[in-house]
Amino acid sequence: MAVPFIELKDAVGGYDRTPVFRPVNIGIPKGEFAGIVGPTGSGKTTFLKIILGLLSPLSGEVTVSGVSVYGNKKIPIGYVPQVETVDWDFPVTVEEVVLMGRCKEKAFLPWNSKKDRQDAKNLLERLGLGELAKRHIRALSGGQQQRVFLARALISNPALLILDEPTAGVDIKTQHNVLHLLGELNKEGMTILLTTHDLNAVAAHLPWVICFNKGIIAQGDPEDIFTPAVLKKTYEADMNVIRHGDFVMMAHSTPLSFKKKKRQP
Repeated sequence: MAVPFIELKDAVGGYDRTPVFRPVNIGIPKGEFAGIVGPTGSGKTTFLKIILGLLSPLSGEVTVSGVSVYGNKKIPIGYVPQVETVDWDFPVTVEEVVLMGRCKEKAFLPWNSKKDRQDAKNLLERLGLGELAKRHIRALSGGQQQRVFLARALISNPALLILDEPTAGVDIKTQHNVLHLLGELNKEGMTILLTTHDLNAVAAHLPWVICFNKGIIAQGDPEDIFTPAVLKKTYEADMNVIRHGDFVMMAHSTPLSFKKKKRQP
């Protein structure tokens, strides 16, 4: 039996010895394109940090390609953080942000080669940002900033790409473009794991989904996993699931109520 590309064995994530989620056991094969969904505070970002090696599990084991993620320098992993966690006041251009992705490879060399700059240019062109290379990162829209950080992650040619809420705060067109690009990268052989709150985007674009709330609730094809029972257990709320052919759409089943204000005399 092949060793999973990403594997967690009885892994417990948390901070200061306080668990955020219960023991997780999961194996994700090489070449997978998977989304992690769940409510705010369910432990999704902590789960990603453990796979990235940014956070040690309170207990259990975490490996990528059979090697522990801690101190691992053999498996290149690209990471795209949530946009709102970035300090946009830092004086840096789009091109400079992308080239930061080559820092680990540069060792003690303080400059970027002609090939580095060409690779950055090619990535920005592919992401529709070619004309913005010299623009200050702060001057870009949220969707553009997200694509710049995607380029920074991709310039290291990672075997594994991890993204935390890559479509948060962007319009529907940008969301579609980002997920479509990730789908293309996955077809080229890249293993991709992302978190998102958008169930409908996951259902439309991703072949595999992991429902997460303090641990794994269920995983599988979104067509099989997105059921009222699984979603209720994941979000602790009733959800409607609408199916029409291959189309699946989710929505909260509890209607919003509004209290009408009295008109002032």
